[in-house]
Amino acid sequence: MNADERRGVAVRLLRAARPERWHAAGALALGAAGVALTVTVPRLLGEATDLIVSAVAGGRPVGFTGVGRVLLAALACHLAAFGFAYAQQRLTVTVTQRLVFRLRERTQAKLARLPMAYFDRHSRGDILSRAANDIDTVAQTLQQTLSVLANALLTLVGVLAMMVWISPLLALVSLVVVPLSAVAARAVGARARRGFGEQAAATGRLNAHIEEMYTGHSLVKVFGRERQALRTFTEHNDAAFRAGFAAQFVSGLIGPTMTLLLNVNFVLVAVIGGLRVAAGALSIGDVQAFIQYCLQFGQPINQAASMSALLQSVLASARRVFELLDEDEDERGGSDVDAAPSGTRGRVAFEDVSFRYVPDRPLIEGLSLVAEPGRTVAIVGPTGAGKTTLLNLLMRFYDVTGGRITLDGVDIARLPVEELRGRIGMVLQETWLFGGTLADNIAYGAGDVPRERVVEVARATGLDHLARTLPDGYDTVIDDEGAALSAGERQLVTIARAFLTDPAILVLDEATSALDTRTEVLVQRAMTSLRAGRTCFVIAHRLSTIRHADLILVMDSGRIVEQGAHDELVGRPGGAYARLYAAQFSGLPIDAVGGR
Repeated sequence: MNADERRGVAVRLLRAARPERWHAAGALALGAAGVALTVTVPRLLGEATDLIVSAVAGGRPVGFTGVGRVLLAALACHLAAFGFAYAQQRLTVTVTQRLVFRLRERTQAKLARLPMAYFDRHSRGDILSRAANDIDTVAQTLQQTLSVLANALLTLVGVLAMMVWISPLLALVSLVVVPLSAVAARAVGARARRGFGEQAAATGRLNAHIEEMYTGHSLVKVFGRERQALRTFTEHNDAAFRAGFAAQFVSGLIGPTMTLLLNVNFVLVAVIGGLRVAAGALSIGDVQAFIQYCLQFGQPINQAASMSALLQSVLASARRVFELLDEDEDERGGSDVDAAPSGTRGRVAFEDVSFRYVPDRPLIEGLSLVAEPGRTVAIVGPTGAGKTTLLNLLMRFYDVTGGRITLDGVDIARLPVEELRGRIGMVLQETWLFGGTLADNIAYGAGDVPRERVVEVARATGLDHLARTLPDGYDTVIDDEGAALSAGERQLVTIARAFLTDPAILVLDEATSALDTRTEVLVQRAMTSLRAGRTCFVIAHRLSTIRHADLILVMDSGRIVEQGAHDELVGRPGGAYARLYAAQFSGLPIDAVGGR
């Protein structure tokens, strides 16, 4: 990050904290009051010392009443400064925690608005690292540094004013350390910035690997790749360790460097101050107070230098968060919302549709098809033929690059995405459950629905029997991995979830692939009745599940190479569907059936 980028990130953080400006101003005022009291104490102690020295030098008894009053005033200053510091810390914590609360809110809302392409380009672990670890780093480090930095700057001003009041000459000697400290902090800080940036990136890669290995731990064990996974983890962990060690070590050098410079300054002040006392220009109390101010003067410089290194960590993490917040959103809401049909019949038409993930690599070119309301359209073909992509375009996970898709005659690009997807129920091959009850998981997409409706849909999909075998029935709590359920049972939950929304269009992407034969038969029967009156798109590799589809599309390389009913397509010798069907039920390779 160059200076302009750091400045930009810092400005954005300040803007994000703008709603807390009054709390911040209050914290600053409390800090100023506390510092004013704190810097008064050495001067009071110097006066107490002068009273004692004056009495001893004059041969008079020490007036402990006067000394006691001065000491009580110093104690009162310390106690009041503590109270101000306590209140300041509460306000500082309020500012930082509310700032981070809003950042988390914005990040979560942003993730919900990001297009699917973003999640294709970034690993889930890195996204989670930005949304969790980097925001936590901003929270923890800001909370540590804000009040310290503010008090350090205020202390510098207050102490410097007192030092000039006591002795301008000694104050000038003490100021020599300031430019030297700035040069040292700048030199060390530059290396620390690079280190913290590398640390954040390495942590993101490490989290991505851990997330992948955790979600795929079964496959790791099945293929015996534990050692390879551990080696990869060790590589990422070592990289994170090296980056973190370098960043922390370099930033840690600032403290000893400042201490060395301040100790040299302390010696100069002590020598020159002693000479000034001998010449009668200063009192012993003045020198004592000045030496204490030197110590106070060095402490904020040291703190500011150390905190500036920590701020590099804040800027590095904040930059990654802002990069996420700056990503282009999925704002395809459709400006012509009045064109949305009042009632959805479910007629879907692809009109000369073209699409490509990469600009110079066409995937779908000039594809046209019509799905009439209440009809079932099955899509088959080899892997990579564009089957799932076709349905992703219908759901507007991606937008077409040519042509258009219409719903009941209206271009779906003119419909708000939420409205479009609210009319479509989708069941994917990969199941997703969340931590909650079985009933909650079924009702996830339908909101607040009566339990009777949940049970009704569960019976229709063959899930009611499962619910009755669980310890607490529909109130049985399952985790986000669905560990208490088999793969087929998890799939049944997702199917019931889609049906409960009562969509006009059903999209089933290998929805029965995880079911055993008996369960699949039950689900197929349920789906036959539940598909009534709905337009249904089915992607299937098992051709036995689509024999009764109204229209079967055979895709290859992004094109529809054949379409028709099952009996019609099977009756075409050498046709693409006939070869697929024969290969699947005869066990022969596709190329060995019907040529090609």
